Amino acid sequence: MEQYTVTGMSCAACSARVEKAVSKVDGVTSCSVSLLTNSMGVEGTASPKQIIAAVEAAGYGASVKGGQGQRSQAADRTMEYEEMLKDRETPVLKRRLVVSLVLLIPLLYVSMGHMMWGWPLPSFFDGNHVAMGLVQLLFAVALMVVNQKFFISGFKSLAHGAPNMDTLVALGSAASFVYSTYALFAMTDAQLKGDSAAVMSYMHEFYFESAAMILALITVGKMLEAHSKGKTTDALKGLMKLAPKTATLLRHGEEVEVGIEQVHIGDIFVVKPGENIPVDGIVKEGSSAVNESALTGESIPVDKEPGDSVSAATLNQSGYLQCEATRVGEDTTLSQIIQMVSDAAATKAPIAKIADKVSGVFVPVVISISVLTILVWLLAGQTIGFALARGISVLVISCPCALGLATPVAIMVGNGMGAKHGIMFKTAVSLEETGKMEIVALDKTGTITSGEPKVTDLVPEEGIGEEELLQAAFVLEQKSEHPLAKAILALGIERNLVRENADDFQALPGNGLTANWKGRRLAGGNRNFIGQNAVVSEIMEKQAQQLAEEGKTPLFFSRDGQLLGVIAVADVIKEDSPRAVKELQNMGIKVVMLTGDNERTARAIGAQAGVDEVIAGVLPEGKESVIRSLKKHGKVAMVGDGINDAPALTRADMGIAIGAGTDIAIDAADVVLMKSRLSDVPAAIRLSRATLKNIHENLFWAFIYNIIGIPLAAGLWYPIFGWKLNPMFGAAAMSLSSFCVVTNALRLNLFSMYDARKDKKIKKSKKKETKEMKKTMEIKGMMCGHCEARVKKCLEALPQVEEAIVSHKDGTAVVTLAEALDDAVLKKTVEDQDYEVISIK
Repeated sequence: MEQYTVTGMSCAACSARVEKAVSKVDGVTSCSVSLLTNSMGVEGTASPKQIIAAVEAAGYGASVKGGQGQRSQAADRTMEYEEMLKDRETPVLKRRLVVSLVLLIPLLYVSMGHMMWGWPLPSFFDGNHVAMGLVQLLFAVALMVVNQKFFISGFKSLAHGAPNMDTLVALGSAASFVYSTYALFAMTDAQLKGDSAAVMSYMHEFYFESAAMILALITVGKMLEAHSKGKTTDALKGLMKLAPKTATLLRHGEEVEVGIEQVHIGDIFVVKPGENIPVDGIVKEGSSAVNESALTGESIPVDKEPGDSVSAATLNQSGYLQCEATRVGEDTTLSQIIQMVSDAAATKAPIAKIADKVSGVFVPVVISISVLTILVWLLAGQTIGFALARGISVLVISCPCALGLATPVAIMVGNGMGAKHGIMFKTAVSLEETGKMEIVALDKTGTITSGEPKVTDLVPEEGIGEEELLQAAFVLEQKSEHPLAKAILALGIERNLVRENADDFQALPGNGLTANWKGRRLAGGNRNFIGQNAVVSEIMEKQAQQLAEEGKTPLFFSRDGQLLGVIAVADVIKEDSPRAVKELQNMGIKVVMLTGDNERTARAIGAQAGVDEVIAGVLPEGKESVIRSLKKHGKVAMVGDGINDAPALTRADMGIAIGAGTDIAIDAADVVLMKSRLSDVPAAIRLSRATLKNIHENLFWAFIYNIIGIPLAAGLWYPIFGWKLNPMFGAAAMSLSSFCVVTNALRLNLFSMYDARKDKKIKKSKKKETKEMKKTMEIKGMMCGHCEARVKKCLEALPQVEEAIVSHKDGTAVVTLAEALDDAVLKKTVEDQDYEVISIK
């Protein structure tokens, strides 16, 4: 996605206009414009020159982020984002408002204070109504010059055939001013003729204060809105402030401080206690506790030793570290997080399309209603002043801004909240859709479990101590490279056992190990192997069987033909996994565990975690087809961390990658959990639901405000209840509407995403029962497994195809369809791959 900065937008109608203009450019596949960050994300093959030209033709300005489209280094990119998010509007609007108020107060004193409450005026005004009118005119002109931006932007967009909010304000203020100026000249003529009744009549037709007050009140609203919008991006600004500006490199044995952009992969950098780590790297020397809360939200420091990885912007708390740079520039974890949050802000949630459609026609419709209102009241016999006041009220009370901001401000705050807690939503779509999931499929290894085997039980034979059993196993496993051996070695180190070398070490793959130690023969391995080296008692057999049923792997150890005991090793479930599963179930979500383990082991782990369903014996390539079948029963989220999870993550409605997983899994996912905690999955769903609820509230208030306000302003209730709206109050209401929407979105900052007490069960979507249709294709030309894979891939790429089972031996492809598909399409799809379709039944 190429990102652009857009200038000149003032409301939702502007962003809709820009989006429409760019979408028409040849080669653009998708375009989304954010009014909140004044940015635009464009995908496709169109050149930046074409896109900028389209924006300019629509009456706005645009420039590529990062210079001439080149990908800048992280430091430049961060500065660029900081510039993009910098609140430049509020100070300018504040100055404009102060000047406006200085001019408005005397205008109101003359126009309303004296006329309505008889406040005193200088003696030269006595009886000189023309002078009073001229003073009001001068103050109004001065205030209009100060707020000329409304007129320039409003009339410019009107000239381009795309009226916006500024057009409404400019038309309302200008209409008040023009009519008041006409009334002033008419009054002057009446005074010259000595017609005092006409003079007093025209005095009441002055709307100079309305023309000025409209501008001042809208400026108040704009300032409050700009200030609140600035608050919504606080989380992203906070991330950017974390980006270190310098690093201390070790060159020729000396410490040299350089700018962050001068650090390259392979450089050795040093980090002292209290300093931030400048780039991602691996610890070479030293040990320390590192606070990673900036990236993961985890407040407990993580111990780092040689070989461990460290991330940019994390805080070295205690020790001195020497590290080798592995990721620099925009490849660091921090830069990727900033990029993800920024990309999410540049995309548009599906729910925003409703507001966009309305915003696109809103202003022209309001102008039409305003003109119609004036005509109807004139035909009804009302005065020009009365009719004009109603028309102006319609113009100034209508607010497309509230509609345009309803979705993006909530998305930005929700995204920032997620980023603060280590939950990254890649797009606005993923933030909206995550809360709608009905089934969560969890990969067992590394997701439910820690992914690292640990010793769970020590069961010594009668007459043998635990330490004696562990010491023998510790010595025997020293030279083994098996993952289960690492678990025994880790426990031995933890218990401070002495490292001793064994002689004549032999490893028999799939069976066990043998070695000589202090003149005695040690053996260890599975039940079949140990049976050849020692006698296993019936009691020990039963205990080992029990351990196996619990999902653990029992390892037998013997010495000189005598059984020493059993050590059980298992990939233990994470501490928070059962609680996370329970929280998901309380939300009305079905939890399914996928694993390649055998049925017995899988069921034991599944029972500990408390999942609803266990699907065992799933090969890596089979996970994708399992997700495909689960999708028939509802919306599916897949949670995984490995390379083999990537196809399943892509196939699922929502792919969620555990942050400690591989880069491939993270790239394939829609949501990334920076911490390896399963409890972040219900937290992400909770946050998504809260954000969507907030968007619904915002849209409701934005729509209801206009539905109630426009008829009131038009005087619809005047004949019945005598209600009419002064244009000034209409402007005040308009200025507050956007402020209220943004403030409501900011309430999300108070949301506790880890609090499960208010969880509600989701209403299950009623899936339409679709009759599966199967077609058997007879295909000529398939010679091997590669041919099978090629045909399968091209058929399953069709949206109507649920599954394709292809056999080169039988020369067939059995295609399962979710909906009707013409045989000609199936035939063409396969023949495009250079195979011949003989028949389709």
